[in-house]
Amino acid sequence: MTVAAGPVSRGAVRREIEAVGTLRSNESVILRPEIAGRITEILFQEGRPVSKGAPLIRLDATIPQAQLEQARTNLELSRANHERARDLFRRGAGTERARDEAVAKLQTDEAALALAQATFAKSTILAPFDGIIGLRRISVGDYVNPGQDLVNLENIESLKVDFRIPEIYATKLRVGQALQVRLEAIPGRPYEGEVYAIDPAFDPNGRAVVLRGRLPNRDGLLRSGMFARVTLLVDATENAIVVPETALVPVGQDHFVYRVVNDKAVLTKVKVGQRRRGRVEIVDGLAQDAIIVIEGAVKLRDGAQVRVVAAPGA
Repeated sequence: MTVAAGPVSRGAVRREIEAVGTLRSNESVILRPEIAGRITEILFQEGRPVSKGAPLIRLDATIPQAQLEQARTNLELSRANHERARDLFRRGAGTERARDEAVAKLQTDEAALALAQATFAKSTILAPFDGIIGLRRISVGDYVNPGQDLVNLENIESLKVDFRIPEIYATKLRVGQALQVRLEAIPGRPYEGEVYAIDPAFDPNGRAVVLRGRLPNRDGLLRSGMFARVTLLVDATENAIVVPETALVPVGQDHFVYRVVNDKAVLTKVKVGQRRRGRVEIVDGLAQDAIIVIEGAVKLRDGAQVRVVAAPGA
């Protein structure tokens, strides 16, 4: 019988796990006021970059400013009374109780001033980090309450990708593993990144390990919420023995190939590893210099006489 045969090939084999995930901003926050008030100024343009510490929204500060001035006046009076009480006590003309009351009033007014200053400062909402401001949900003149959503701020200089891997691979996962992300919104352009965090608790719903990777966003095309197809590189083997899938002869749960020895087909049991693009890694069972039947193996039997022609590319 005429068969196509050739030597086994060697190459690097990457052990990969496929998953789906979601992109998330490196930092993301929804700005909310800590005090109630009416909006007097909106100091940003939607969808534009802002710097850390830049003022974004101002609330009406008339009442907080008046409270601040009142607290300053009360503190000045408390300081003067404290000095007088201390001087009188030093000269024996005042009581210890009067001195202690003056000290307590001074400390109370100092705390009141600090509170008034903090309240006044919160009338201006600042950017907590560098990023791109989102679409606002308020207008000038709106009365807002503490905790009300105003606008979102996203840092997308780099992005996170969250994905899940079945728990059977848990022992093979580690921080620093390389990953490749492909996006349906940006076809034909894979992004390279790496795993930087692994959740110590498994997801009980899907019995999966939750991993988080980081991707650079140098071109600025990536956005939070994008659907991602993730390929996680578990490890790689150099100089692995690789054969075409057409050379495999499955028998039940086992796999065999036919080696060509002295113009005869010798059925040989092998242990297979990774399969990629029509190629199969052979973990055990073949020597590096073996000649195997690549096409025509399904019609052979062990020990059959064969006439060998070179397989394409062999």
